[in-house]
Amino acid sequence: MAFLLVDGRLAAALMSIPAIKSVEVGLGWEVASRPGSAVHDPIQFAPQRRPWPFVRPTNNAGGLEGGMTNGEPVVLRAAMKPISTLLRPLPSVSLDTFQPSKAHVERSDICAVPAAAVVGEAMVAFIIAQAFREKFGGDSVADVRAAYQAYYTRLGHWGAGKED
Repeated sequence: MAFLLVDGRLAAALMSIPAIKSVEVGLGWEVASRPGSAVHDPIQFAPQRRPWPFVRPTNNAGGLEGGMTNGEPVVLRAAMKPISTLLRPLPSVSLDTFQPSKAHVERSDICAVPAAAVVGEAMVAFIIAQAFREKFGGDSVADVRAAYQAYYTRLGHWGAGKED
C-alpha cells in the first residue's frame, strides 16, 4: 500500500476489520456541517516548548493533514455494525423449504466491539510503524535508530528543517 497516503492506509486498515462500516479521522463527518474557521487547526508559537515550539490548540484534523501525520495525536473512530445473530431472531427463509422461518441463534456473545477495538488499535499501530519504517528504513533496529537520530539532528534544535 505504499502508494496510499497515511490517512488512506489507516482508513483502509480499519475498514478491513470485519463488521466495520465507517471510519472517521478527527472531526470526520462533522467537518461538512462547520465553516472552515471551525474546522482548521490554527498554529501557535510556544518558544518554551522544545524541541518543536509550535502547537495547535485544537486537533480537528485528527493528527493527519495532507495525507501525513502532523505531530498531533492521531484520532480515528470506526463504527461497527451489530453482530448478525440475535437472541430474538429476525425473520428469515428456510433454504430447504423456501418458507418463512426464524434465523438461528448461534452466538453467545452480545457485543464484538471490545474485541474489534483491540484489533483496531493493532491495525493503527501497524500502519504507523510501517510509515515510520518507510521513512527511516534500515535492516536492523540500530540502522533505524541511526537514521532517526540523523533526521532529528538535521532538523535542528527546533526541528524546523535547518539547511545543511
